[in-house]
Amino acid sequence: MKKMLFFTLSSLLFAPFAQAGTPKVLGEYGDWTAYYDRDSSGPVCYMASSPKRDEGKYTSRGSIYTVVTHRPNEKSYDVITINAGYTYKPASAVEIKIGTQTFGENELFTSGGKAWAINTAADKKIVAAMKRGSRMIVNGTSSKGTKTKDTYSLDGFSSAYKAISNKCK
Repeated sequence: MKKMLFFTLSSLLFAPFAQAGTPKVLGEYGDWTAYYDRDSSGPVCYMASSPKRDEGKYTSRGSIYTVVTHRPNEKSYDVITINAGYTYKPASAVEIKIGTQTFGENELFTSGGKAWAINTAADKKIVAAMKRGSRMIVNGTSSKGTKTKDTYSLDGFSSAYKAISNKCK
């Protein structure tokens, strides 16, 4: 499963960069894998995981995963990307629940099949919650109106985060 996630992520995240090589696995930490690569802007470190459980009344769905990325040459850290495996309903809200914290339309936005935090402050708040939490639930709505619920384990999140932070200071 993790090897499939690695190849899916490397082709989806780095396809636009002709200079990108094959990402190097920094390590597997619980349910998260940390990676290092270089693209035209310099070093890129990221960590990724797939949900332990995905729920919804759909017939098929593409790859589902969450990524946290650091791009030190761009002074960009803690960028969260959620890939739903479908196209989100336009202008729909995504909700992330971690422990007692909920992040919704004030912190997240969607475009196509991906969701992101609205700004750096929201990214940092979500990452801080992920470090403290044990699971993350992502609720979304597809362009066909199908509601989904993806449950991620946060086991190993802090260790994977430390690995990418040490590599991309």
